[in-house]
Amino acid sequence: MENSNPTIPVSKFLDLTGKTAIVTGGALGIGFGITARLAEAGANVVIANRTKEEGEKAALDLTAKGFKVKAICTDVSKEEAVKNLVIETVNDFGSIDILVNNAGIYPSIPVSKMSLDEFDKILSVNLKGVFLTTKYSSEQMIKQGKGGSIINITSIDALHPSMIGLAAYDASKHGVWGFTKNVALELAPHKIWVNAIAPGGIATPGVAKMQQPQPAGIDQAKMIEGFLSGIPMHRMGEADDIGKVVLFLASNMSSYMTGSQIVVDGGFLLS
Repeated sequence: MENSNPTIPVSKFLDLTGKTAIVTGGALGIGFGITARLAEAGANVVIANRTKEEGEKAALDLTAKGFKVKAICTDVSKEEAVKNLVIETVNDFGSIDILVNNAGIYPSIPVSKMSLDEFDKILSVNLKGVFLTTKYSSEQMIKQGKGGSIINITSIDALHPSMIGLAAYDASKHGVWGFTKNVALELAPHKIWVNAIAPGGIATPGVAKMQQPQPAGIDQAKMIEGFLSGIPMHRMGEADDIGKVVLFLASNMSSYMTGSQIVVDGGFLLS
């Protein structure tokens, strides 16, 4: 976010009061961890979630704590839905200052068994969705003339191959990392900083679901157990581990960063 004024006191660096953030997939897992931290920092937060009930429940949980959070049912792979998300957010809160592209899907299907429709669906949500939300949110940020921050949640799988069955997911995350760097160049003249966060193994409902038996016959539980053994910190991350780094990138703490990717993986890539 623009502002490198050295007179800002340390206590205000993480203050997002008056800012409005959109978090795609912000109702569960990593997304909820991000939403909660941004709301705690004083931002108005819009949860853009494909499932209406999940989004509304998350919003109610946080508004009960006094935070300003609203859910807008959104399929990020649909252009009209994303346009509506931007319009509704501006109508409700007056601006868009922070965009966190977190929504993503990761069905485990080996390439030999994957249909074209399945491949297209993964790329549509994970990559096309980032393009659409970035396009329309940045247009609004440029119109406002105050700069902004776009944070894309990639994965350590944007830096190395993951397990068998996630080829399409890996392709989408490599794509988001490339997109992040290019758009950072395009939007820098408008004082809009574009960065990425690459989570490693994070304990979420989605990861727990992957440990259940898979139709393709892949032993996901065994693969995840092997993955855990390679983490030097000897634990899976928590959603809040990502939420805190998003808060850093959304705040004045990261005022001279754009086109960067922060790895948050407990040291896994070192092993």
